[in-house]
Amino acid sequence: MVGACDTFDTQVPSVISPNSVQGQALARLWGGDVERLDRELHEALADATPIAEIQKAGKTSRYPVGTVAAVPQGGRRVFFLAHSEMNAANEARATTDGIWKSLLSLWEAVSRHANGGAVSLPAIGGGQARIAQILPPQDSIRFIAFSFMLASRKEKICDELRIVVQPENYDLLDRLELQAFLDSLEMT
Repeated sequence: MVGACDTFDTQVPSVISPNSVQGQALARLWGGDVERLDRELHEALADATPIAEIQKAGKTSRYPVGTVAAVPQGGRRVFFLAHSEMNAANEARATTDGIWKSLLSLWEAVSRHANGGAVSLPAIGGGQARIAQILPPQDSIRFIAFSFMLASRKEKICDELRIVVQPENYDLLDRLELQAFLDSLEMT
């Protein structure tokens, strides 16, 4: 899963940070080919309806927070998840409500497109989403795991969920507390 803003901007470095998960995905999975990624995102969003236009540099069509673009990439799918809103200054902003809604949309898309394989996603909310003070990595992991557990009670999502944390945040995690929290969730 790659976090995105509601405009699905891709232009590195003018709009998207090359150090973000999206910037790294562009470089590693699409070889820096922004035009190809834009075409594939456009195809993946063919059934989604923009809700507004915004005047800014970069893409201007806004999609609802929670929109998922499932982009085929080699033998896998990359799920671009609109979890934040972009403003006219190209600053992405997320909210806990928007992230929760986005996660629920993600699990539906994964269930529909992923064939039960492993799914990897970063701890959501840090970096460019500008919500780390409200949803630090420790809480983000709990948020993701709890939403996954609830969605899994409705239907099978995938065989394995991998939550990826940046190395500088890993040492800050209370891993014993996280393990106790994960153990308390009854996954079905």
